[in-house]
Amino acid sequence: MKIELLSITPDSEKLIELAGRTAYQSQDKINIVSAHSFVTKIIKLGHESVLEHAYATIRAGGLSRALTHQLVRHRLVAYTQKSQRYVGEDGFGYVVPPSIGQGSHVNMVIYRGVMEVVRDAYNKLIALGVPKEDARFVLTNATESEIVISTNFRQWRHMIKLRTSRHAQWEIRKMFTKILDILYIEAPAVFEDLR
Repeated sequence: MKIELLSITPDSEKLIELAGRTAYQSQDKINIVSAHSFVTKIIKLGHESVLEHAYATIRAGGLSRALTHQLVRHRLVAYTQKSQRYVGEDGFGYVVPPSIGQGSHVNMVIYRGVMEVVRDAYNKLIALGVPKEDARFVLTNATESEIVISTNFRQWRHMIKLRTSRHAQWEIRKMFTKILDILYIEAPAVFEDLR
């Protein structure tokens, strides 16, 4: 799994402070209290609407279609995912769940065997002239994908809270833990309470 920050609002914490101080008409205090302190305070007070002024765009690759099906349930987000309609999957990679990969040798033999059958069926359908958009129907949820995700900091916080929970599925929890690590470096006041 590869997680990469593509873009983030420059000086995001300062922007959040400026927006928040507009609400309180306290622009005269900008140099008295740091943006970090201001942002931390408004988060503690539950005034997270001002976090919507800052955005981040992440590219995530090497993750399963099963994960992306969970991910796109979050609606205040822009997504662009690798197309299985236009991009061939003749040599597709696949994600191996730890319960299979770290389980018995037999688990992996069965799993790899299924993936080879699927790959072979996909390639045969393509060779027979079936369009990629139809041949993809034989692909599994384990098939690796890549997706770009853009949203505001408030929504990132919401998704991180849900998807890093111990109740979240292992793959999406791993993904959002990595996203949290990246966003924390860029805007620590916004994300430090989630670590």
